[in-house]
Amino acid sequence: MTADFLVIGAGVAGLSFALRAARHGSVIVLTKGDVYESNTAWAQGGIASVLEESQRDVGDSEESHVADTLDAGAGLCRESAVRTIVGEGVAAINDLCQYGVSFDRDKDHFLLGKEGGHSHRRILHARDTTGREVARALIETARNTPNLTLLEHHFVIDLITSARLGAVAEDRVLGAYVLEKKTGEVKVFRSDRVILAAGGCGKVYLYTTNPDSATGDGVALGWRAGASISNMEFIQFHPTCFYNPGATGPEARSFLVSEAVRGEGGVLINAKGIDFTRKIDPRGSLAPRDIVARAIDGELKRTGAACVYLDVTHKPPGFMRERFPYIYENLLKFGVDCEKQPIPVVPAAHYQCGGVLTDVNGKSTLRGLFAVGEVGCTGLHGANRLASNSLLEGNVVGRRALDEILRLYPPGKKILNPPMIPEWEHGDTAEPDELVVIYHNWDELRRLMWDYVSIVRTDNRLRRAAARLQNLKREIREFYWGHRVNPDILELRNLVAVAGLIVECALRRKESRGLHYTSDHPATDDHYLSDTTLRRF
Repeated sequence: MTADFLVIGAGVAGLSFALRAARHGSVIVLTKGDVYESNTAWAQGGIASVLEESQRDVGDSEESHVADTLDAGAGLCRESAVRTIVGEGVAAINDLCQYGVSFDRDKDHFLLGKEGGHSHRRILHARDTTGREVARALIETARNTPNLTLLEHHFVIDLITSARLGAVAEDRVLGAYVLEKKTGEVKVFRSDRVILAAGGCGKVYLYTTNPDSATGDGVALGWRAGASISNMEFIQFHPTCFYNPGATGPEARSFLVSEAVRGEGGVLINAKGIDFTRKIDPRGSLAPRDIVARAIDGELKRTGAACVYLDVTHKPPGFMRERFPYIYENLLKFGVDCEKQPIPVVPAAHYQCGGVLTDVNGKSTLRGLFAVGEVGCTGLHGANRLASNSLLEGNVVGRRALDEILRLYPPGKKILNPPMIPEWEHGDTAEPDELVVIYHNWDELRRLMWDYVSIVRTDNRLRRAAARLQNLKREIREFYWGHRVNPDILELRNLVAVAGLIVECALRRKESRGLHYTSDHPATDDHYLSDTTLRRF
C-alpha cells in the first residue's frame, strides 16, 4: 500500500497532522488497536493555553505560561520551542473547536482550571474526560475526511529505510512493515513521509496510569531505524494514581485521579491526616509533579505505609459529583465516596519527557521521519513536563510538521531511483508455542524497571538494571527471530528496547534534575545542563 503520508498513531498529534495533510495528498493512519486506545483518550485534566485577553485569567499572559514551563523543566527546556508552542495556544484551541471539541463553558467564556506548577487558571477542560472528548471529535472528523484512511489493529513491526535496503547514498525512511493483527499477514506500506505519533511507554513500569497500548512503540521504531533519541531518563510519575490492591482489571490498576482535583483544592495527607507536602515545597500539593511524587515516595518509605491520601472532603457536597463526574463515579465503583472519605493514592508512571529527538516542527535526524506528540522530544518539557502542556504540544507540533513536510518534501516531489522494497519473509519460523515465556519476561521487565529505575534511583540499581536488561534483550531477540511475529512479542521487543534507552540515559546523567533523581548525586550539576542524546549509528 502506498500513501503520500503514513501516520503511526491516532491520538491528538497524529490526527491533528492527518486531518490537515489529507488536503494535500493521500493519508494512511495506522493504530495497533482500537482507535480509542491512546494516551490522548485517557487524558483527564485538559489542555493548557493562554486565551485571548477577554477569556484569560486576570493577570495571566503567554510570558507567564512560558515562565511556568521553564521553571518546571528545571533548566533543560529549549526556550525557543517553549515560546513557539505556547505562542500558538490560541490557534490550537481554535483548531480543536473547529473539529467539534466541546470544552466546558459558562455562556461565552471557557471555564478554566488550575494544576500543579501553573501560576494561573489556564487549563481548558471537558469535565474530567478532556482527552476522550478531544479523541472523539478528531476521530469522528477523520472518519469523514476524504483522502484519509484510518486502519485499526495494524501493528508496525519496523520502519523501512534506504540504509536497511543497502542504499547508502542517502539514508531516509521509505515506509514500514506492518502486521495486520486479524489475519496475521505482514504488509508493506510505502511512504516517503512517515510521522511517528505512537505515544509513550508507561507500560515499561509495573504501575502506570497509561493504557495497555503504551509500550514505547514509536521510540523503539525510531531508534531501530537510526533516529537519535534524547532525554529518556525523564519519566514523569503522576502523584495520584488510585490505590486499591483488591481491585482487578486494567481500569482499576491504571485509574488516574486528575491533578485538576488538587487544582480545585484537594490536599495530599498521610494516614494521620497531616499535609506532609508542605515540608517539601511551599506550594504543597500544587508543586510540580516531580516534587510531589518524590514527596509521596519519601513519605511511603519513611512510614512504611502502602499509600497516602488525597482529601477533598472539605469541598461542598456535590462538588466532586459535578466537577469530576468520571472520577467520582469510578471511585464509587471501588467503594470510595470521595466526598466523605479521602482517596487512597500512589505515584505511577505517567509521561515520557524524552523521545525521538526533533526540532519544534517534529523533524527527526532521519530524513523523511517526523515524530509528534509524546513520542517526540521537542524541548518543550525539559526535565519535567508542566501539567496539561502535552495536548497543546501534540496539536501545535502536528500542524507545524505538515508545514515543514510541505516545504521540504511536497507530495509531488519523488525520490530518484527508489530502491525496491522486498516483501516480508517469515522464513522457517513457527507460531509461538510457549507464550508463558513472553508473559514471564514482560512481568520481569516491568518489575525490574519499577524496583531499580523509578522515582528515586542509585548508580548501583541502574547498573543492575542494565545488566539484567542485557539478558532479557538476548532472550527476547531469540524468541523474535525464532517465531512468527505476533502482537505480544512485538510489544515486548519494543518495551525492552525503550527500557534500555531509559537506563542508558539515566546512567549518563550524574546529577539530580527534574524527574531524574538519584541519591548518589542529589544536587544539580551545570556540567550536565544539556540533553542526554543517544545516536544509534
